Amino acid sequence: MNKPLTDEELEQFEETRDPWEEALQGLRDVKAGRIGRITKISTSPLVSTRLKAGLSQAQFAILLGVSVRTLQDWEQGRRQPSGAARTLIAIAEKRPEVLREVLEST
Repeated sequence: MNKPLTDEELEQFEETRDPWEEALQGLRDVKAGRIGRITKISTSPLVSTRLKAGLSQAQFAILLGVSVRTLQDWEQGRRQPSGAARTLIAIAEKRPEVLREVLEST
């Protein structure tokens, strides 16, 4: 177990370190695969459609006539939308402004 640095030791360390070199070395380590893995995160097409329409999960669920939990299950791939919901989602993908208009008029 390492003991904490004294104030004098900490001051000396801070005077001799080069933060830019530390950052550059960190990038070199990542590039060389020595530190973790870079993971690409992708969202489901349903999430992209909802975000494109500018709607929250609650708003989108109301417009589709489902619970927020059901929408979350669809977005996370645990369940698939029914035929009617798929049609509304297709409309939302092609014409997101239509859903916003419907939401504003309700």
